Amino acid sequence: MKNLTLKNLAEVCKGQLFWGASCKEESTEKKEAACVVLDSRKIEAGGIFLANEGANVDGHKFIGQVFEKGALGVICEKTPQQVAELYGVPAESWGAYILVQDSLQALKDIAEYYREQLSIPVIGITGSVGKTSTKEFIAGVLAQKYNVLKTEGNFNNEIGLPLTLLRIRKEHEAAVVEMGISDFGEMHRLSKMAKPDICVITNIGQCHLENLKSREGILKAKTEIFDFMSEDGYVCVNGADDMLATLDKVKGKKVLRFGVKNDGCECFDSLYNVYGDRVENLGLFGSKAVMHLGKEAVEVTVPLPGVHMVINATAAALVAQILDLSTEQICKGIAAVEAVGGRSNIIRWEDKTVIDDCYNANPVSMKAAIDLLMTANTRKVAVLGDMFELGENSDEMHAGVGRYGADAGVDLMICVGENSKHMYEGVLKSQKEGQEVYYFETREALLENLKSLLKEGDTVLVKASHGMGFDKVVEYLQK
Repeated sequence: MKNLTLKNLAEVCKGQLFWGASCKEESTEKKEAACVVLDSRKIEAGGIFLANEGANVDGHKFIGQVFEKGALGVICEKTPQQVAELYGVPAESWGAYILVQDSLQALKDIAEYYREQLSIPVIGITGSVGKTSTKEFIAGVLAQKYNVLKTEGNFNNEIGLPLTLLRIRKEHEAAVVEMGISDFGEMHRLSKMAKPDICVITNIGQCHLENLKSREGILKAKTEIFDFMSEDGYVCVNGADDMLATLDKVKGKKVLRFGVKNDGCECFDSLYNVYGDRVENLGLFGSKAVMHLGKEAVEVTVPLPGVHMVINATAAALVAQILDLSTEQICKGIAAVEAVGGRSNIIRWEDKTVIDDCYNANPVSMKAAIDLLMTANTRKVAVLGDMFELGENSDEMHAGVGRYGADAGVDLMICVGENSKHMYEGVLKSQKEGQEVYYFETREALLENLKSLLKEGDTVLVKASHGMGFDKVVEYLQK
């Protein structure tokens, strides 16, 4: 990894470099690290291990093991003598180590330094809803021309982002990173590490309101992504979002817009850089649309269901245009995108279809998921759980989702969790003839009764905030 020598790492981390008993200074001082990891199981020969005293496990107890595997060195908060006393790791087994006050801060400092060594474009994606799907579209399209590294799983916070940046290698030609926050100042710190060349914001919804208080607060926090954007960078936003519509220029450069054309609007060619129209809903099989790429219009197939996925595809097309992809490459990349588990992932069995959207939830994404469910041509079942971090209006927001599902015509609504009692009450207030609704206080109570509530051929939406553990519900349905 470029310039990640032990000497440079010690300076970057403001730590003290020591040469342990099992290494020779002259043989290691100028070697560049093969990797930087926080998980000792992922260490490679020549790699750096950051030992952190976590909430459940103290990484210092594995220092002996990583040196046995050929680690170049470790970054740690405890001395060999302290680790020997605590965990019995022999001090003489240590190689080179850098002693710091905070290993997690060292991780961020290293990622920031490493990013400065790279010349590839970094695309940073944030927003209240749709970050992961948009990341998949952008990475999938750019892969038609470039070797792309992207955020894996939920590695989008102040630990996940630096670990993602530190996975970039010399063969990569572009990086697509997801950037998630829950409070003011977090995005500022993420931007400082990522230094994005292209910033993409999907929308400003209602999430993390406990800390951010209002949509205005969310906009302020999300737009901290611009703080360390490159001076000649690009900002791409969803043009249909009323909060993002207030953005005109960033660092003196015009904000670019993507989205799907609204009926009756004739000004898209002047307001939007890339947009879709004539959307043909293929139900759970996705959509067809006409994509307007400047002066060119082409038909595209978006394989993931819902109009919001067409919007995500326009974001990818806009980024691809900035990075000089051809129209053919853009269309091919969009058509090849696949769903990520837990995020509008369609799972089909002989007797049922499950919409696995259990990774996270807020009012906007809940309603979008219900809209997707309603495209099914079977009996429609929504298994919905608590939405977290909604602040003082949480009760009404849950009730609003309940009313929305009832008004949409969901055949069976199942509400689960303490907060979802208000969702259940919302359904009851708007319940139509023939609609069924049930409430369970816990996921365990749901699983005890779910089989008896479902019928052969049902399409079942499973959605809740990640902390509800609704991946267990999907597992149950698979069995």
